[in-house]
Amino acid sequence: MENRPKMPQKYRSARPLVHGGSNRLTDVNLSVARKRWGALKPQSIQNLKTHSQEFGFSIIAGDLILLNNGWYVTHTGLIRLARRKRCAGIDVKPVAEFSSTTACRWAFRAIVFKSAKCHGFVGYGDADPSNVSPLVRGAEMRVAETRAVNRALRKAYGIGICSVEELASSAESTGLAQESSKKLPPQPANGNYGGPKVRDRL
Repeated sequence: MENRPKMPQKYRSARPLVHGGSNRLTDVNLSVARKRWGALKPQSIQNLKTHSQEFGFSIIAGDLILLNNGWYVTHTGLIRLARRKRCAGIDVKPVAEFSSTTACRWAFRAIVFKSAKCHGFVGYGDADPSNVSPLVRGAEMRVAETRAVNRALRKAYGIGICSVEELASSAESTGLAQESSKKLPPQPANGNYGGPKVRDRL
């Protein structure tokens, strides 16, 4: 048999956690989750193990957030998963009949193509001032687009948990506020730390 060259040790040790290392990723996620959110309920632990092993979601990378003892995937986590799965493309278009620029109401349709031969998985997303967080007020169009993409990606890859961006204003703002309080220093008077606002990073 032909002798194939072996991968150098330095590259073998640098493999991503999600490739052949689901147990390691699970351990890391559990450790980070306990440090960030304290003691976890048994069901939350079991669900985190499932999300880690089946989808390769990483808390450190910002893929998952725990809100009210429930796990939510983030837009970042879904896009990272699509990249790992070699998603062929995502087509996003506004739905004119459900949108109104004067009312700041937007609706989008997203279609995810897992491969070149895939017929596509469709998801819709809407946003208006009544169902977005005050943190992203004024960016309803981008929020609606993100929600549509998230729903389509969740359908395409069989993800049963909701994405945090799809939450209504009250739950989302509360959860994001809790997350920000753990990560950010006291906020200055101008409220933007000298950098872009949350809505400008969508």
